[in-house]
Amino acid sequence: MSTIVDFNKVSTAGLESSPVAEALAGLRANEARYFMNKYKHEFTVVPASESQETLEYVERVLKEERGIEFAARPLETSRFQVENINWAFVFYEDGLAVNVLYTVDDPKKRAVGFKLSEGMEVPKELEEKKFKFARQKSKLAGTIRGSFFVIKGEY
Repeated sequence: MSTIVDFNKVSTAGLESSPVAEALAGLRANEARYFMNKYKHEFTVVPASESQETLEYVERVLKEERGIEFAARPLETSRFQVENINWAFVFYEDGLAVNVLYTVDDPKKRAVGFKLSEGMEVPKELEEKKFKFARQKSKLAGTIRGSFFVIKGEY
């Protein structure tokens, strides 16, 4: 069952098992606010146990592009299209949010983004790949650290 993420009243519903649940909820709400402000799109999430297809898609892109397989348990996913962009998100128990941005008509604008909730360490799977993380301040999520890579394959 999908749930609309409310960015006015941040809730940890669905993320309670995370050691950084408050920060992860803020990160999820930050994404919801972005999509509402930029695209007038309501950001909805589904428990990972109910969205195997989205989870497998994101895992496939990560594995085929960079050999990344996260040990952390996925809690929620989101998948939708706005304008010409397909989006897929996975929110992990350790506080990591992964998104796949995949433009339908422009192979130059396809990427995987990583965002780390405030208070979490860089996952060893990303440390090993030597990603550099930029910092971003958010009223909803505190300090978010983020990185990305460009997708080269077809998915």
